[in-house]
Amino acid sequence: MPGRRWWTRPLGLARVRGRSMWPTLRPGDRLLVWHDAPPRVGGLALVELPPGPEGPRPVAVKRVTRREPDGRWWVESEALGEGVDSWTVGALAPEAVRARVLLRLPRRPRRPAAGR
Repeated sequence: MPGRRWWTRPLGLARVRGRSMWPTLRPGDRLLVWHDAPPRVGGLALVELPPGPEGPRPVAVKRVTRREPDGRWWVESEALGEGVDSWTVGALAPEAVRARVLLRLPRRPRRPAAGR
């Protein structure tokens, strides 16, 4: 969005589901994301994958590996053979990149069970 200052772009939280980004991210990891921020090659992004034969695909976290000459983004999973990425669906349109991942939040320590 031209003209918007970086501090006016909304921050949000996302939770990792699935193993496509293993070992970088684990299921249950919480991420701080910056909506409407342009992705960075080499960084992580929250992307909306195109619908498949089973219906709509959820928003997923992927590694941005390159920008195509036509402006589309090539994104990949970290774990080979896990999840859907650009090797499956091709490069994504710029509007499919929903947010840039800023950081992984620390895991919360587990509380001991009562009576221990």
